[in-house]
Amino acid sequence: MLWMQETEQANVVVRGARVVDPSEGIDATLDVRIDDGVIARIGDQVDTNEHRVVDGSGLVLAPAFVDPHVHLRTPGREDEETIASGTAAAAAGGYCAILGMPNTDPVVDSASTLQSLVEAARRDAVVAVGFMGAITRGQAGEELTEMAELADAGAAAFSDDGVPVSSAGLLRRALQYSSITGRPLALHCEEPSLTRGSHMHMGRVSAELGIAGYPSVGESVMVERDLSLAAAEGQQLHLMHLSAAESVAALRRAREAGVRGSGEVTPHHLVLTDEAVRSLDPNVKMNPPLRSEPDRIALIEALRDGTIECVATDHAPHARHEKEVPFEAAPNGVTGLETAFAALYTHLVGPGLLTLSTLLERMSAGPARVFGLDRPRVATGARANLVLLDLDREWRVETFRSRSTNSWLIGETLRGGVVMTIANGTVAYQ
Repeated sequence: MLWMQETEQANVVVRGARVVDPSEGIDATLDVRIDDGVIARIGDQVDTNEHRVVDGSGLVLAPAFVDPHVHLRTPGREDEETIASGTAAAAAGGYCAILGMPNTDPVVDSASTLQSLVEAARRDAVVAVGFMGAITRGQAGEELTEMAELADAGAAAFSDDGVPVSSAGLLRRALQYSSITGRPLALHCEEPSLTRGSHMHMGRVSAELGIAGYPSVGESVMVERDLSLAAAEGQQLHLMHLSAAESVAALRRAREAGVRGSGEVTPHHLVLTDEAVRSLDPNVKMNPPLRSEPDRIALIEALRDGTIECVATDHAPHARHEKEVPFEAAPNGVTGLETAFAALYTHLVGPGLLTLSTLLERMSAGPARVFGLDRPRVATGARANLVLLDLDREWRVETFRSRSTNSWLIGETLRGGVVMTIANGTVAYQ
């Protein structure tokens, strides 16, 4: 389900780093030796075996990150992003694996389209890439795709991200068919009749600015419906880019009742609120929109207690000319692969709202678990999927490896930098 180019396997010793792997229960100063891309030794004063030695003093070595929600814009909008540029951005952000969304041109709704992406990933990807297939043909919400055929071709999951599956009957059938494939559905939860024509969260700020608002219930009512269908079918369901407190409460209740539901949240929803829209900067326009401070706090609490298991960037590149327009005319979406860890370390871990170990788990093991991917881990015999972090490094967000620059963080100084990323045994970034 994951593909990347074949490159030279690493022979590296990381000496004296603080090794943090929450899932393995490790938080200690250790040496880690990698032989031909595999973790061979972990301990004190590990012999170098004539390998390249990286001084890890003062740095953190952790499992590399997994992003389950990335728009690679290929095929169709290679001017915004390609598999090569998107995976380079991912490597620079500490990611060893990402999942690409199917809302491309053409939509990934056939095995032939998916196979062409797999071939491109094998040629161009510097970190492992998986691809989701669409739930409905053309993401039109009318007819299901051949899910079994897409799964056989390697689809990691199914999603109509960008648009909801409005028909409850069609979604129920999708749940039934996806159970045969063993791949989850990943859903964009939105009731269009409540959100049509909106550009930001409906609340005090939208009223003051005179901008049409998207109410929280426009998301939460579909979250409730989709979780109810998952409960009725006894199937797994993943809720993408949750933004509202009501949605979090619904997911928490469903999980407590035994529903196999999972959720993700983006860095921008964890850090910003609709107050940021007062700038009318198109780089803070996204769907779902930035919401209120109580919503943001609810998202942080859900990430902390595990109701939300994944941090996902929803990396959505746009061409410069598309975003350099008035706020209401701009498309939704922001980039995030290169800034996610630093943004959350700066704004959540630094102020004490989240522990480092929780952040690392939700950016790595959590998404891998939800989508049935191999968990990056610091363990002897495991493939090396590791990120080396400098928590004291301060850097200004200015340049990008992504082809697009529509970041909500441009010009901001962040703390916490990626020193090196090892993806599937290969040094992908340093």
